[in-house]
Amino acid sequence: MKFLILAALAAVAAADTQGYGAPPPRYGSSEEIAILRDERVIEDDGRYNFDMETANGIVFTEHGTPGEKGAVNSAGSFSYTAPDGTDVHLQYVADGNGFQPQGAHLPVAPEFPHPIPQFVLDQIAFAAEEDARNAKRPSGGYQ
Repeated sequence: MKFLILAALAAVAAADTQGYGAPPPRYGSSEEIAILRDERVIEDDGRYNFDMETANGIVFTEHGTPGEKGAVNSAGSFSYTAPDGTDVHLQYVADGNGFQPQGAHLPVAPEFPHPIPQFVLDQIAFAAEEDARNAKRPSGGYQ
């Protein structure tokens, strides 16, 4: 019995040294960045406005209003300088249609309808012919 207790204590001690519950690693610089502006207005009817700016060039603004069925309609923007020096600007709307970001740095989907490759069209035609042939055969199931 003493061996089982000792083994359990050893397992707990080993698990503790494996880093469980350790704080996540910090990325980037650990220097503190001054907040130049932090304005928050929250109205009793659910409307709100946030405007924030930091000394390293991050700017964030958002405003929102109550939506249907307890949802919140919000719109805003943020900008910052990426590590490679690129200026990033993003504007967004979040409402009943979901989150809709817009920014020059975002990937753009191809125009639709895009051209369908011939092998796909051939497969669709083959499947249609096969369906037509099978429709003429009686089913093997119970009637």
